[in-house]
Parts: sequence; structure tokens; C-alpha cells
Amino acid sequence: MKKFFYILTLVILCGCGNANHNSDKPIITVTIEPLRYFTEAIAGEHFKVVSMVPKGSSPESYDPTPQQLVALGNSQAYLRIGYIGFEQAWMKKLEANHPNMKVYDTSQGIDLIRSEGHWHGDHFHEGGVEPHIWNSTQNASMMAENIYKALCELDSTHQEEYKHRLDSLKKTVARTDENVKAILKNASTSFLIYHPALSYFARDYGLKQISIEEGGKEPSPAHLKELIELCKKEKIRVIFVQQEFDQRNAQLIADELGIKVVSINPLSYDWTDEMENAARSLQ
Repeated sequence: MKKFFYILTLVILCGCGNANHNSDKPIITVTIEPLRYFTEAIAGEHFKVVSMVPKGSSPESYDPTPQQLVALGNSQAYLRIGYIGFEQAWMKKLEANHPNMKVYDTSQGIDLIRSEGHWHGDHFHEGGVEPHIWNSTQNASMMAENIYKALCELDSTHQEEYKHRLDSLKKTVARTDENVKAILKNASTSFLIYHPALSYFARDYGLKQISIEEGGKEPSPAHLKELIELCKKEKIRVIFVQQEFDQRNAQLIADELGIKVVSINPLSYDWTDEMENAARSLQ
């Protein structure tokens, strides 16, 4: 904590005159790119929306740069996903350092997937909330409503326009849901994935997600052996791997079973494309 404030103080002292005032638009900061997509879709031209976690980085482990910490002072508001690793580690610090910045939780009202803690061998795995809420059309609609309410509170002058853009976004989400359902009609109902980011996607469409990760860590040889046997039993035909993770273990399983490894990017700004691509890969 002391190191955090020391670095931040140094950056402020060295660059207090260089804060980003180039944009006339008020700034909203969000955690990840899919949330930037939803927010921009509703905000239109009235806000500049920036992401804290850059493309190619993991929101489970990302640490903001000193420049980002200073630039956050220009934000009128912060829209958080809810329970992603970055927010769990950093939000209290960010709020303490920017007490006038409004913070909105876009997970409000969502039926969250919660896991109970459990023993694994000689150690205990803590339970918690599955944080990848945006990979769901049902959740996306609720997130859009929460974003709309936040924007209206920040800028009531354009409330009617925000409502129009909200309705348009919800139509896009509904159309995406219809397309995914059509794609999945003759698709596999189970899939293997390195990091379990598609839990809500699986719940929405009655699919079974099996994770390669073991408690957020690289799988042990024993776990890999169990996974191979489980994949045979479940007739798994595809392994999803996110771009920010190592593919070696996934490829090892794929080679053993003669199935394909598919690269996905749930953190992409192109939310609709990613949802439909994931479904298409299960055909």
C-alpha cells in the first residue's frame, strides 16, 4: 500500500501539468473492453470511454500503470464489471485516491453464479462469485440497463437519447441470443476451456463447461490425466483457450484426443462476434 501511494505521488508531482485535457467530452473509465462496447453503444458522442485493462492483458492479474492512476483523476465516473480480479485488488485503492469519482457496479440485479469453498487434497479452495458476467446475453441486457441508469444520473439532459440507444443495444443483444441459439441447435453440449470464462454462456444455453485450470493455477499431471478421461466420457470435440493464456496444456490434451484447440477472446470489444464465434466453434 505504501509503495502504491509513493509511486502515485511521484507521478502526480512530475506530471501534474500534463494530465489529459485534450478531450472536451467528460470521461468514463471502465474495466474491460466489452464493457467499453456496451457503454459507448449507449453513451454515443456524449462521453469518452476508456478501459483500464488494455488489449492482451488479463483482468485477473493486471496492475494499472502510474500514468493510468493519474489519468483516472479526469474521470467523472467508473463503471465496474463487479467481481473481476482487477477490481477485487484495486477498486478500494482507486476509490480512496479519487473520492469524488462516482463508481457504478454493472452487475447489479444479475443472477450471479456462486461457488462454495472446498477441500482439494491437503488445501482449501475459497469460494466466490464467477466474475465473467458479460459472456451472457441475459446478463448483457441487465448490464445495459445499469449503464443507462448511470448515464442518466451523470447527464440527465440526454436521457431520452440514452433510452433510444439502450433500446437499440438491447435489440442487438436479443438478435445475438437468437443467432447463438440457432447455431447451437446441432452443436456439442460440452466443452473444455483453459480459464473458465464462459460459465454464464454455458448456463444460458444448457452447456457443460470443463476447466483446465485447477484453482486458478496450471493443472497438475494428475489433473491432466483426469481431464483426458473426462473428455473421452463427455465426447469433448473442442478446447477453448483465451489469447492471454499458454496453450501448451490444451494442446497436449488435444493431441491425445485428436480434437481441435480454438483461440477465443472473451475480452474483445467485438462482443457480438465473440459470442457467435464461440457458439460456431461447438458445431
